[in-house]
Amino acid sequence: MTIYVGNLSYRATEADLKEVFSEYGEVTRVVLPTDRETGRMRGFAFVEMSEDSQEDTAITELDGAEWMERQLRVNKAKPREDNREGNWKKKQYS
Repeated sequence: MTIYVGNLSYRATEADLKEVFSEYGEVTRVVLPTDRETGRMRGFAFVEMSEDSQEDTAITELDGAEWMERQLRVNKAKPREDNREGNWKKKQYS
């Protein structure tokens, strides 16, 4: 399972997130997506932990918590839908 962390401060780093989530168990991966054009963080992240039970506890404890002057949105990440090809076809043939 992967955890989605939304409404992040743009100052947050991978190390910051790892520190917060490590209170609930072993963090195996942190991803902070950035904008392709500006290189600026996009305000959300994905966190993976070694055990599902640890992830569930982290979600329960951190969803709605205030961190870096922001109220975090923490939940299970939804699988990414790749609509790029479909959108391309719609644009081309519409």
